[in-house]
Amino acid sequence: MTLSDKRILLIIGGGIAAYKCLDLIRRLRERGASVRCVMTKAAQQFVTPLAVGALSATHVFTDLFDRHDEHDVGHIRLSREADLIVVAPATADLMAKMAHGLADDLASAVLVATNRPVLAAPAMNPAMWENAATRRNRKTLERDGIRFVGPNSGEMAEAGEAGIGRMAEPLEIVAAVEALLGGEARPLAGRKIVVTSGPTHEPIDPVRYIANRSSGKQGHAIAAALVRLGADVRLVSGPVTIPDPAGVTVTRVETARQMLAAVEAALPADAGIFVAAVADWRTDGEAGQKIKKEPGKGPPALQMVENPDILATVGHHARRPGLIVGFAAETQDVVANARVKLAKKGADLIVANDVSHDSGVNAAGVMGGDRNRVKIVSAGGVEDWPEMDKDEVAARLAGLIAEKLAR
Repeated sequence: MTLSDKRILLIIGGGIAAYKCLDLIRRLRERGASVRCVMTKAAQQFVTPLAVGALSATHVFTDLFDRHDEHDVGHIRLSREADLIVVAPATADLMAKMAHGLADDLASAVLVATNRPVLAAPAMNPAMWENAATRRNRKTLERDGIRFVGPNSGEMAEAGEAGIGRMAEPLEIVAAVEALLGGEARPLAGRKIVVTSGPTHEPIDPVRYIANRSSGKQGHAIAAALVRLGADVRLVSGPVTIPDPAGVTVTRVETARQMLAAVEAALPADAGIFVAAVADWRTDGEAGQKIKKEPGKGPPALQMVENPDILATVGHHARRPGLIVGFAAETQDVVANARVKLAKKGADLIVANDVSHDSGVNAAGVMGGDRNRVKIVSAGGVEDWPEMDKDEVAARLAGLIAEKLAR
């Protein structure tokens, strides 16, 4: 939808995620919104008012006691002359002030004085997000009618820290803004979508298995992004070590045959998004006991058989979803191979990426990291997306899926 003539007041809190607000401003303005910005003192340690003002094309407000601003605009007018107030990043400190009605700086004074809807995008260290005080503050704010988007799961700015606490990506926040200002249900409300994620493990014996490399991060991020747009998401996940996305119905499986059975059990659906790295082959019969090495003998011969092709099966299924999206990890001829897969497997879109070590994206980064670069291949052509955080790839793909299903 368009945000033409909508007025957004963006309150930027003091966290490393403040840099994402520069892109958020651009995304809101390209949809027609006007954006005014309030920056806390701490936010100015991460991004400058100059940069924020350049992107918003208007004055940036920073000080409750600025004589000119209070005379000309004032915190009361700021709080009322907006269709929506967005707090991003909503730090633990800002959430605490909002929950307890403090008003000792411009940002908090605006939030106490407003009678407009407020959308908060939390961002903080996972330990801070799980702190009992923060949990109480969130419950208070939810009871007060504050809406939330995020936080997401992932790596933190601090080395070695990971968990729930990353600010939602700009496109996710934009989708939440559109839903709130659209006066209508979220774009995927009432839609049932099946997503597969992670690897499959095909047993050789009780301790060994065949698998493709996959962390499940991209599939889980897509499931989470679809839920945020209102979809009823059924996630079929192979063995992963990451947490289940909030609000998603999860079925856990081990093998390709189990994954196919779970997907078919979830049909009918409006869309199927097949992200899982399914092993192409399995052994023809699992050994009942661990296969032992024997001195002087080479490795045992493994008789291999082909696993079911889940994408092709559902792409030609009697209960085929209206939209089928497949994923293709390629090491050469990425677009050509994706086009073949598109036609052969009955898909509408193929999300393809190059996982060769010679490409611009390192294979380890694609398979286990937090960034991805993909091409969207369809019968109508190829769309080359820039390298992005996997959460942003997910948000952008969820938006594309909503657009396709709305046609």
